[in-house]
Amino acid sequence: MRSLLLAALSVLLMASGAVLVAYFALGFSTRYTAQDGAGAGSFDVPVLESAVDARSTSVEGPEDKTLKVTVPEMARVKNAVVPDAAGDDQEALRNNVAIHLKGTGFPWQEGANTYLAGHRLGYPNTDSFLAFWDLDALERGDEVFVEDADGNEYRYEVFREAVVEPTNLEVTRPVPGKDVLTLQSCTLPDYSQRLIVQAEKVG
Repeated sequence: MRSLLLAALSVLLMASGAVLVAYFALGFSTRYTAQDGAGAGSFDVPVLESAVDARSTSVEGPEDKTLKVTVPEMARVKNAVVPDAAGDDQEALRNNVAIHLKGTGFPWQEGANTYLAGHRLGYPNTDSFLAFWDLDALERGDEVFVEDADGNEYRYEVFREAVVEPTNLEVTRPVPGKDVLTLQSCTLPDYSQRLIVQAEKVG
């Protein structure tokens, strides 16, 4: 009788464990990652009607505006392809580590604010999944490397971290006296604000 009870208890415990594993696995991939891309708690990227950096628009640079980005202190941003896309281009945001926000500057432009946005959680089985998860781990002095389509490389050092409201467009604008790169993702757990890290071009 005792062995029968132990066997039944073992089966019950294994079934409970399987249910918990399924709950956390499916719950994470649907409840959290879906909200990071759509809905009331969505990942909010600015949509710009026109270029915010008029001083830089005369510098054409490479015909292909795609960038490659490496952030040594971030686990999933290694030679990542970053297309030029609008802030409401959900397909580009879903399928890439990040996008370069159309209408902002580029690394080859003097006084530009090169603005990149990526998902904190993103979508499983895509390049966006957990892409900017560890953006909040960056500290002053950490390096960010950008390469343009012609193979020119640009090095930046982090100088500022901030949390701003989704209505704040100031972070997309040039920073007087600096060539900057801005990295944006969402805050956790409710995606209600933007996490901003800015780095200055050096060398």
